Amino acid sequence: MRGGDEAPAVPPEIDDGTVKVPIQLNDWMRGEFSVSRSSIDWLDDGIEGHDGLYAERDASGRLIVGDYSRVTTPETTVLVDVSEFEYKGVKHTISMSWPGKGLEKVLLMTDSTKNWRHSYYGEYWIYDVSSQKIEPLIPDLLTPDVRLAEWSPMGDVIAFVLENNLYIRNVSQQTVTQITTDGDKDTFYGIPDWVYEEEVFSGNSALWWSANGKYLAFLRSNDSSVPEYSIPYFENYPIENSSYPEIVDLKYPKAGYDNPIVELMFLDLTSYEVFLPEIDDPRNLKDDDRLITEVVWTGEKVLMRQTNRESDLLKIVLIDPLYRNGSVVREEDVSGKDGGWFEVSHDTTYIPSNVSQSRSEDGYIDTVIIDGYNHLAYFSPLDAPSPKQILTSGPWEVVDAPSAVDFTTGTVYFLATKKDPTERHLYAVQLDGTNFHSVSNTKEAGYYGVSFSTGAGYLLLSYNGPNVPYQTLLSLREGTEVTIQDNAKLAAKLQTYKVPETVWEQVTVDGDVVVNTLEIRPSDFNPEKKYPVLFHVYGGPGSQTVDKRFTISFEAHIASQLDAIVVSVDGRGTGFMGRKFRAVVRDQLGYWEARDQILAAQQWSKKSYVDPSRIAIWGWSYGGYMTLKTLEQDGGKTFSYGMAVAPVTDWRFYDSIYTERYMHTPQHNGDGYDGSAIKNVTALKGASRFLVMHGTGDDNVHFQNTLALIDKFDLQQVENYDMYVFPDSDHSIYFHNANKIVYDRLDRWIESAFAGAYAH
Repeated sequence: MRGGDEAPAVPPEIDDGTVKVPIQLNDWMRGEFSVSRSSIDWLDDGIEGHDGLYAERDASGRLIVGDYSRVTTPETTVLVDVSEFEYKGVKHTISMSWPGKGLEKVLLMTDSTKNWRHSYYGEYWIYDVSSQKIEPLIPDLLTPDVRLAEWSPMGDVIAFVLENNLYIRNVSQQTVTQITTDGDKDTFYGIPDWVYEEEVFSGNSALWWSANGKYLAFLRSNDSSVPEYSIPYFENYPIENSSYPEIVDLKYPKAGYDNPIVELMFLDLTSYEVFLPEIDDPRNLKDDDRLITEVVWTGEKVLMRQTNRESDLLKIVLIDPLYRNGSVVREEDVSGKDGGWFEVSHDTTYIPSNVSQSRSEDGYIDTVIIDGYNHLAYFSPLDAPSPKQILTSGPWEVVDAPSAVDFTTGTVYFLATKKDPTERHLYAVQLDGTNFHSVSNTKEAGYYGVSFSTGAGYLLLSYNGPNVPYQTLLSLREGTEVTIQDNAKLAAKLQTYKVPETVWEQVTVDGDVVVNTLEIRPSDFNPEKKYPVLFHVYGGPGSQTVDKRFTISFEAHIASQLDAIVVSVDGRGTGFMGRKFRAVVRDQLGYWEARDQILAAQQWSKKSYVDPSRIAIWGWSYGGYMTLKTLEQDGGKTFSYGMAVAPVTDWRFYDSIYTERYMHTPQHNGDGYDGSAIKNVTALKGASRFLVMHGTGDDNVHFQNTLALIDKFDLQQVENYDMYVFPDSDHSIYFHNANKIVYDRLDRWIESAFAGAYAH
């Protein structure tokens, strides 16, 4: 298989007479250096032994279905040949499309409106492929308020959510049946509330079809006891002819406050009866202490993953919808072990029985803790309290695994950090634990992504760095391979720019703690010069900033345009270095992470090519928090400047599910919350100057964080900072051209800082 050394590389500086130009901010923001990637949705046509069916939208917006049964000569069919259409004299633009089973009907969405990070409202339609007729999802009623619509795996039936109630549309019978009736601002059916969308499902759906379409599992969220956070909108959602802002009340549980009460319900599609299974659990979690974090159909049964709200107790529940009951089959408590927590994951994979493969009973693959690292284990039967087979082990971790399982051969495919924590390679192992081997080329540095066909016979392999990315399509059974994207145009374009060089290395801090770092250097780096240094930080628990993905980033622009060095350090608490490395930050967010930034910066300040008087740090969200926490802990001794965008400043202000996973509740850890806040603001006076920016419409990290911090500044007469506010922008800061202004101001501010404009 082709490895990273054969990919189009980031071009070296070639003395061919070409005048190379710095990476301009406007070019970067226009997407001039974007990587071309194919994104396909693999389909299951229900034909046994047939694999390789996929769907994608082409550049003109048409929906294309292809078949890679023969990789070298894929056949394609246009299912939807239009990107827009008229209905009753009104033009509608298609934004999303989902083929139904058999490819006879397509579910369309038009005119979508963003709700929260992952959710949206839209108008939904049913498109008949043969007649090319389009009708509203709800016959004779076109509404823009549908929050979600999903096909049954068997086709002809669509579940959808309108005004927080669940409905079923039978396509051929032209009927709509309302399943729930009490959905309102406090009760959600089939969709997550704000905190579950953001922190648990990372998506807009909370319903799960059985493979045979006989049952639909769906979440009911009761938010009646969840406090509301009010957000004023001044321009984004103005009330017509009003001089007053619109106030949006958001159900948002902050740390220590009531969570939504969630239950997994079922709809029997035969009788249209809704039921709540009885769970046999002698130590059942109370309603206000239960998180449901994953739901997986395993044949005709369901595995449900639960944790307590502080995420150190895990329960795996097996539910039988036929008998409408369930029981806890696995339970694990890590509170007395490594001090860590259970992260939310959605990768549990059902393994059906197969006598020819010596699988006499159904089972599943799950990620478990093996000697302090995340690894794969195979459980069979479904109610097994312990693994039948440990599939991986060692001082490295699997990532979002497994990626796929080939049930025909019993092969498990997964991405892992076995070679290097900053890389991702594809590996395979048999269900009996034998024949562990790499699939991607581990002889060269590589950061791979994968997308498998439904039968795991075909693989879209994405090489994402460190050189210019490419994509290949592989037939794993036939051994054929074709290139889908090579990004040759991007590689050629980069020849005309001063592309910085990236150096990865591990450094030791605090005596024996090894952390991963990267350094972005100007293309004409001269070790005899004295460069300013900008640290770019995120640093949240389990995150990773230092990796070997290819990117032409804002930081690359800084290195290229401002002749500066940019450094990133993944300190303690970040991911893929084992649970001990992560868990040390629990109950005291901000301390060890900031300490590692400072210790690393002290090492950089001693390098011959670094100007120690011009060291800055910047970050967004958790990175904004880390910027301020580092400046607070450092007191101006190492870092002279900082730029914090949309920062958390007190973890009591952030949502419960994320915060309590790492900090427990304020009721159990009041001192930890006190210490983790940006509290000693007088220490920030030690920095020469710093910048804070925030959007007033941020539904994630509330503007309250920055306002509370400014109040502390006023009380302690802290004045060495600049402030910029973006009206109505959410956490991504995009409203009314705001994203361009964010980076313009970051760019000019750090240029002025490095030029000495803010020096004491």
